[in-house]
Amino acid sequence: MSVLDRLERIGEFASTYFVVWVVLFSGAALASPATFTWIEPYITPLLGVIMLGMGLTLQPEDFTRIAERPRDVAIGAVTQWLVMPVAAWAITVALSLPPALAIGVILLGAAPGGTASNVMTYLGKGDVALSVAITTVTTIAAPVVMPAWVVALAGEQLQVTFAEMFTSIVQVVLLPVVAGFVLRIALDRYAPQLAAAGLSIFPAISVAAIVAIVAAVVGLNVENILTAGAVVLLAVVAHNAIGLGAGYGVGRASGMSPERVRACTFEVALQNSGLAVALATAYFSPLAALPPALFSVWHNVTGPALATYFSRQAARTPDAPRAEPADD
Repeated sequence: MSVLDRLERIGEFASTYFVVWVVLFSGAALASPATFTWIEPYITPLLGVIMLGMGLTLQPEDFTRIAERPRDVAIGAVTQWLVMPVAAWAITVALSLPPALAIGVILLGAAPGGTASNVMTYLGKGDVALSVAITTVTTIAAPVVMPAWVVALAGEQLQVTFAEMFTSIVQVVLLPVVAGFVLRIALDRYAPQLAAAGLSIFPAISVAAIVAIVAAVVGLNVENILTAGAVVLLAVVAHNAIGLGAGYGVGRASGMSPERVRACTFEVALQNSGLAVALATAYFSPLAALPPALFSVWHNVTGPALATYFSRQAARTPDAPRAEPADD
């Protein structure tokens, strides 16, 4: 077995059992918080590593696809930008969440799409190209869209300005993604074997980084989890369900093909919870980071379950026409 094959197996193993790692280390953080709370200062750098990995998965063809299919990309992105922040705010009001938890839910709702949506789209036999295109658009727009929504929905509770949040998102999201994209182009041209190795091992690195972030937040919130865990989980479950329903409904209503409907479903519902955790930790409190941390666990329960359903549904209709990449 070659080194590349071993790296691929490590990456697949880490990704396949992602939920297991999150649950195990979250439990360990509840039992021994001090073992993980030291990670807190490194949450933002860890997110930067995750976003660098996302950049490495991008290729020039991904941006070409955005130009080829503007209608469906716009529908998916706009649906996420509108539904998820408004749903987050409505949930905080309905559940009368305290300010810190409310800000955490709103940060989650305003976050761009996460790479989990691309993985779930692939597993669910969806249009992966469309999924990557929507994630790319929402990520690039995040420095403007995310702070705008947070200021609009939680302005009275904020002690941070739009400019400060914009700068942070550029630093921890946009710059690493761009760096990863440029690095991928250079490696593909001058060191393709190294590029292949990086793509093979980065899933495991990303999983380790996300698990570390979630464990740190759990360790910092042991008492809060015991007292407010149920209502936070309810908020997360409701938010995710609204996103899945809205993504599927809008995809169907707009006349997308079944493959694109599946992609739209995951893109709208699966947020970049790591970014919400990093911003909550940097500008608010560990308590504000609790909702997006729990979301990291929950969307990796609903995502694979729905992907399995979609995959079986696609298998029952093998003759359904697939969408052409440039029919927009």
